This record gives sequence, structure tokens and C-alpha cells, in this order.
Amino acid sequence: MNHPEQPTGPGPATHRRIVVGSTGLALMLAALAMLGPFAVDTYLPAFPAIQASLNASPLQVQQTLTAYMLSFGIMTLWHGALSDAYGRRNIILFALAAFGIASLACASVHSVEYLWIFRILQGVSAGAGVVIGRAIIRDLYSGAPAAKLLSLVTMIFSIAPAIAPIMGGWIVKLLDWRSIFIFLFFYTALLLWYCYRNLPESLPLEKRQPFNPRYLWHSYRSVFRSQLFHLEAGTVAFNFAGLFLYVSAAPIFITQHLGLGADQFAWQFVPSVGGIFFGALAVNRLAGRTSIQQQARIGFGLLIGASAFNVVYHLFLPPMVPWSVLPLFFYTFGMSMVAPGATLLVMDLFPDIRGIVASCQSCAMTVLASAVSGMLAPVLWDSVLYLALGQLALTGIALGLWTRAGYVRRRLAEAEARA
Repeated sequence: MNHPEQPTGPGPATHRRIVVGSTGLALMLAALAMLGPFAVDTYLPAFPAIQASLNASPLQVQQTLTAYMLSFGIMTLWHGALSDAYGRRNIILFALAAFGIASLACASVHSVEYLWIFRILQGVSAGAGVVIGRAIIRDLYSGAPAAKLLSLVTMIFSIAPAIAPIMGGWIVKLLDWRSIFIFLFFYTALLLWYCYRNLPESLPLEKRQPFNPRYLWHSYRSVFRSQLFHLEAGTVAFNFAGLFLYVSAAPIFITQHLGLGADQFAWQFVPSVGGIFFGALAVNRLAGRTSIQQQARIGFGLLIGASAFNVVYHLFLPPMVPWSVLPLFFYTFGMSMVAPGATLLVMDLFPDIRGIVASCQSCAMTVLASAVSGMLAPVLWDSVLYLALGQLALTGIALGLWTRAGYVRRRLAEAEARA
């Protein structure tokens, strides 16, 4: 695999150049992608403390998560377009600075309404790394090397959802909930310094696209009018929504249904993240040896099997560890086997506007996840059986979309062959 060499500055006046290897780039992009899980999972164990400190209701505290997810999803529509026009590196650095400021503000609020506002600012800025990171990978690599690098980023990134709730539980137990946001500030400040020194610019000036209403309208319309985009991006989004249903319900699922404490969120998140890691590892090993379709078949077998087992178990037996959390390992294993291949197919639908495509895909994932968090999870979280049925329904929709996408691609290939 070649090591791309790119200028580190924003424009032609920059003379210093660095060489970034694939592993170093994967570490950097994974650290950027970790902002999202840290911003969500770290403060979940602090919900009761936030509720008591700000005199808020459980629903008001839950809406701090929904506010973050909605702003995250809406802004992901623009991160890619901005990076297509002004460069990948510049937008990431600006977003990191904004996230750091928002984190300090969250730590200082004295009402839940202000927490909503600054969580929105966190959401607006947190998605730049994960959206633009996919575009950077596709700028620099293609084929099996791109799939391997994307799975490597996923493997490293998967550490965050595992350690974030554990760290949050211990921070709120030893200090207070405000210290969680102070931790986010220091993490972001360190990452900003590191990216300023080492993040390359993968999109040269001659390949940048104009940032004007007519061009953006044409680009977004092209993406959203693509049937394959909706089918393949929807596949990833609905599988992720099945996981996020449990993430959103974690404070209830862990403390009420399983009877565990705020410092025991690892029971849910370690199996979930273990599945993400080993699924990404499997894709990394299979890239170039098996097709995307073969990987997806294995992945959906695990997704549907894990969800169905979860439903059957809770039909007859009460929730308990480890049986209530073990299916999450196999669910996320399957999710990680499906997502990289589907993501690369989505990115290659419009090669000239990969940043915008990455934005649209992230927006689809996040808006659906926020809807699950704000509307579906509160309806289902009173029953572990209902949560299991919700997850099965969501991944079942994903399977239907993926099956339809395969049919559409075969029809297009046959039409091209006849032409």
C-alpha cells in the first residue's frame, strides 16, 4: 500500500510536507471518529446526576441526547460539502476548536435548557471527523486497500464505545458529571494539536468543488434521487439504529432491567464493542478474498440470528446477565461485516463529490438514530422484550433494503451489458 504524501497546510503557500502511513492515518481518523461515542456514551451513566443537579425530569435529560443527535445529523449534510470546497484538513481543525469550546460550556451550565443549547453546538461540530475521514480514505485509497483501512479505523474506533461509559461511570462516581465534559475538552484540545501538526490535506486545490447554491443543489439532488444511495445507505443506517436503540435505552436497561449500577455499564458496552472490533477484524482479513456480497450474507446471518435469539429468550425468561447482553456481541459483529462494503459502494456512486456523499450517508444514519433515541426508545424501554423486537424489526428492514439494492445493481449491470 502506498503512503500518500500531502501538504499539511491549507494552501499553496505551505512548504512543509509530511508522509503519513496507512496505520498512522487510521489512528488519526479513528481518534477523530471517537469524538462521537465519547460525546454520547461517556455521559450516559451521569443521567441521574444531571437530573438531580439541574432539577430536570428524566425526559428533559434524555432530550439532551436527542438534541445532540439531531444537530449532529443535520450538520453532517454540510461537513462533506464544506470539505469538498475548502479542504478536508481545514474543516476538521475548525470543527475540533468548536467542539472544545462547546464542551467547556456544557461543563458550566446551570439549567437543562442551556445544556440543550451547548449539546447542539457539540453535535454540530462532532461529526466532521467521521464524515470527512471516510472521504479522506477514499481520496487516497481504492479497492481492497480502502476496505482494509476503513475496517482498521473501525477496529481502533470501536475502543471508544467500550471505554466511554465505563470512564463516565467512574468519573461521575469519583468526581461529578461536569468533569465528564472537562475530560471531553482536554481530549479535543490534544487532538486539535495533533491534527494541526500531522493531518495531511488529501484534496488538492484543483480537485475542489465550488460552494455555491446552484452546484450544491445539483449535487445533493443527484445523491438523494439515487435509488441505490437510499438502499445501501439505508442498510447501514437501519443496522446502526438497531444498536443505537440499546445505546439510548442503556440508562434504563442497565439500572432498572438488569439491576446494575452506574459504574457497571461495561456489561452492555463491552459485548457491543467487542462485536464491532471482531467484525471489523474479519472484514480486514477477508478484504480482497471474498466479495462484499459474501461478507454481507455472513453479516446478516449474524444480525438476524442474534436479534431472533434475543426475542425468543425474553419471551420466556427474565432479563439477566450475560444472556440479555450476549446477543449484542453477535449483532454488532454482523453489523461491522456489512457496513464497510456497503459504505464503499455508496461512496463510489458519485466519485467527484465523495465529501457530499459521505455527508448524506452520515446524515441518514444520525437522523434515524436520533429518531430512535427520541421517539422509539422511550416507547420500548419499559420492556426488554419490546427492545429485542424493535432491534429485530430494524435489522429486518436493513436486510430488505440490501436485498433490493442487489436486485437494482443486477438490473443496471444487465442494461449496461445490452447497451
